[in-house]
Amino acid sequence: MTVINSLALAGLALPAAFLSASHLKTRRLARRAETLVPPVGQLQMIPGGSIHYVEMGPREAPPLVLIHGLSGQLQHFTYALAELLAPDFRVIILDRPGCGYSTLNQDHLATLSEQARMIQSFLDLRSVDQPILCGHSLGGAIALAMALNAPQKIRGLALLAPLTHPVADAGSFRGLIIHSPFMRRLIAQTVAIPAAQRTAAEVLQQIFAPSACPEDFLIQAGGALGLRPKSFVAASADATLASAGIGEQSPRYASELKTPGAILFGSQDAVLDAKTNGNAMEQYGLHCETEPNQGHMLPITAPARCNQFIRDTVDSRC
Repeated sequence: MTVINSLALAGLALPAAFLSASHLKTRRLARRAETLVPPVGQLQMIPGGSIHYVEMGPREAPPLVLIHGLSGQLQHFTYALAELLAPDFRVIILDRPGCGYSTLNQDHLATLSEQARMIQSFLDLRSVDQPILCGHSLGGAIALAMALNAPQKIRGLALLAPLTHPVADAGSFRGLIIHSPFMRRLIAQTVAIPAAQRTAAEVLQQIFAPSACPEDFLIQAGGALGLRPKSFVAASADATLASAGIGEQSPRYASELKTPGAILFGSQDAVLDAKTNGNAMEQYGLHCETEPNQGHMLPITAPARCNQFIRDTVDSRC
């Protein structure tokens, strides 16, 4: 064997060894994540996948559906907010398709309209009639899609820091934009999860600012579930398809958005601009309120304020 061939083989072996080691570490992190945060609810099969969900409160009470955002899971709401609402609402908290312990059969179903369809199918199967939808961040965009696509089925909207219009810069989520499903899975099974573990503290600081990320976020708010290949694939599909989806959805508000409701933003939200995604919706009938000294993660950092906002919205606007 020539020296050149030996060097070539060595050059191939190094990245292969690195990817193999990354894959093994990914598997360890994923197993640990699911041990720390096991499923807590029930599973409902729907066309295109399944929905993992938790119900709280009286079944005969007005239904309130909580829909989490990008890279999230239902524990973002069970962390503190859901129990405040449960005495007076039939609270249904779900993992969006592909997220948490829900499943999504194909990546292309991660579009806003398809997730809206799947969640509506879930609600129909569970006999949830005329719910109030409370969507946070990307969950707000999906709640809006549900209101646009089936307005007769939705009573109202109480949105927390929602995505409502196209965003010029993906910011902290730029690395999730991957258009190839194959590459999405290859990266998920090798380098994505170890990299996410290394950068988690910095990313969480940006998302929670100006508040601190709670010390128990990884377990009590389910954050550890983000350290799984499945979670990276779901978040990547969400982030990649959301840009086009919100661009197609936002022009429909003027003529098609008839569902009443309101929006709450933190005044120091570093993820989504409150004027573009909140105040701009007032012309379509959604009143926007701003909470001082709060950032993007309102369900976790300001549960009492979110509780009051949702109740006020239901009482006065829905």
